[in-house]
Amino acid sequence: MSTSPDRSSRADDRIVTVLSQWLARHVGDDELLARVNEIGTSELEPVQAEAVADFLAEFRVGAGGEREMLVRETLEAVALG
Repeated sequence: MSTSPDRSSRADDRIVTVLSQWLARHVGDDELLARVNEIGTSELEPVQAEAVADFLAEFRVGAGGEREMLVRETLEAVALG
């Protein structure tokens, strides 16, 4: 029996997963935004929560390469905490 937490249920891991899926083109823009909103930021560290809030505010207005750079920056901020 493992005593480590189920990493798949952690908000930061779920956000990293969906951001990675978007980068790999496994989910579209609408699904990405819906899933990140559904996960929310209440369980994140302040720096992570700020990065996700900035992401949500900026993603809709970005285009193409801007969106990809924003997703990569958010992924890094959330993964590194």
